[in-house]
Amino acid sequence: MAPLWEVTIHEAAELLRRREISSVELTRAHLERIDEVERALRAFITLTPDLALQQAEAADRRFAAGEAVSPLTGIPLAIKDVICTDRVRTTCGSHILEDFVPPYDATVMQRLNAAGIVMLGKTNMDEFAMGSSTENSAFFPTRNPWDLARVPGGSSGGSAVAVAACEALGSYGTDTGGSIRQPGALCNVTALKPSYGRVSRFGLVAFASSLDQIGPFARDARDAALLFQPIAGADPLDSTAVQAPVPDYSAALTGDLKGLRVGIPEEYWIEGTEPGVVASVRAAIETLRDLGAEVGEVSLPHTRYGVAAYYIIAPAEASANLARYDGIKYGLSVREEAEDLLDVYKKTRQQGFGPEVKRRIMLGTYALSSGYYDAYYLRAEKIRTLIKQDFDRAFERFDVLVSPVSPTVAFKIGEKVDDPYQMYLSDVFTIPANLAGICGLSMPGPFSEGLPVGVQLLGAAFKEAVLLRVADAYQQVTDYHRRRPTLNVTSAA
Repeated sequence: MAPLWEVTIHEAAELLRRREISSVELTRAHLERIDEVERALRAFITLTPDLALQQAEAADRRFAAGEAVSPLTGIPLAIKDVICTDRVRTTCGSHILEDFVPPYDATVMQRLNAAGIVMLGKTNMDEFAMGSSTENSAFFPTRNPWDLARVPGGSSGGSAVAVAACEALGSYGTDTGGSIRQPGALCNVTALKPSYGRVSRFGLVAFASSLDQIGPFARDARDAALLFQPIAGADPLDSTAVQAPVPDYSAALTGDLKGLRVGIPEEYWIEGTEPGVVASVRAAIETLRDLGAEVGEVSLPHTRYGVAAYYIIAPAEASANLARYDGIKYGLSVREEAEDLLDVYKKTRQQGFGPEVKRRIMLGTYALSSGYYDAYYLRAEKIRTLIKQDFDRAFERFDVLVSPVSPTVAFKIGEKVDDPYQMYLSDVFTIPANLAGICGLSMPGPFSEGLPVGVQLLGAAFKEAVLLRVADAYQQVTDYHRRRPTLNVTSAA
């Protein structure tokens, strides 16, 4: 039998159900895998081995008692460190929350705990989810398991690496401008960004409240459906979580794409996209055509304004959301040598936030300030409406749109850290979906020069089942999602 850390969730669930393995055995296998590779990768900020084994033992008792269980019962998973976990440190990758221990679970965690998951730990991320490389973490960068000299993408880089390197069977991250899909693409895992309003944000530490969504990382689309099912749905604690029926996502995986209408947006093949990325995504489109999909061209003319609008709207919301971190109620408080209360605020924020967070707070504060609101923020919101209308018209003709996730494969650590504009362009293909509130998925496509390439599927709001069906059908006839990195952890450590 292959090592237990190599199986998929649906395979592990079947082994657990048949009592051929125990959750404790499965969990110990992953903890040993983490011991083996974590020093080289640094995917986790906090590990919770004692809690994991307690949860695994509880899962085994449920199996032994013949209780009703879910497909995630006893499954070891990792959680991005921006989702509140009761009595487990939640740092958001920032010094300002370095010692923050939430007194409650996010709604997502309540639902996952009810499903019986095993939490291995909290994963590394760009500070407050602001970044595309996980280099903005206040603690350490995370490395890509396909090439340890390269970034894993961000901001959910730790969650993507944990799955790609088999440290966890699945994980959860957040996507505000591409932070699930881009690291999913760079690390060769299946990564789903749900529609805005499909998943509760209660207990998710806010970056940009009109854009943030929680979603899963998985080895394949079938696992992604299992991870997505329990977290989808309305929540009385979050008024933005939409009251809409939640379909059976696993039942949607029919493998049938005959007659599916696939649109190719002409604006997503811009100058600067690497030829290997273009070739990979074009090849994936031909595979979808071979499976029976009807492929056609479509235009999304306001896509070109997406990055500019996003970097007004998201920082504006961040500047308001992060105003609460002033050294009084949450996290770091620098009171030594402070002359007065205002000085406490200044010293705490000066020492607690990193450069990228400060940059975005200043951008957002400027855009919202008197005299500039209409010129920047209001205009950006108008562009957002135009981008949404582009997608609305496209989805009248097509069931799914296909494009690259990222214009490049994983880049070298440090390569873009001093050039924020080039770093922001890493998300040029993912940002429009967040502005429009639609769903998106990254699935592994043909590699380019030995590195993973993600194929982006975009669907209308609340059509995640369509994206998962397309990805599953594609993965039934390809093997890119089954490829695993070969880690030379001895030399890397």
